[in-house]
Amino acid sequence: QVQLEESGGDSVQAGGSLRLSCAASLRSSYRAYCMGWFRQAPGKEREGVATIDIRDNIIYSDSVKGRFTISKDDAKNMLFLQMNSLKPEDTAMYYCVAAPFNGQCALRPLNYGYWGQGTQVTVSS
Repeated sequence: QVQLEESGGDSVQAGGSLRLSCAASLRSSYRAYCMGWFRQAPGKEREGVATIDIRDNIIYSDSVKGRFTISKDDAKNMLFLQMNSLKPEDTAMYYCVAAPFNGQCALRPLNYGYWGQGTQVTVSS
């Protein structure tokens, strides 16, 4: 059973920071997965935010590059997203995702079969 549980969502003002956490319970070695964050704003499609693979290779979407940092703690099976310089357009439900690693991770929603329930981030201007 794969379980992903996000936490850390909140309401902040523009320019503020938040740190999202994801506690992962995975079938096999935690390091055998692509892990990442997606988000979905009302009326919009799901958008890939960042992903990290077993070699700690990272991909960010252009919209968050330089402001967000993805990281993980393999010993604790935790995934994090540090979000700085938040903007109103960052407002969305943020999802932790996982997929078995097959050579390369990507920011495509269909690549990920495991999703958490989401945590809401609201940024006011």
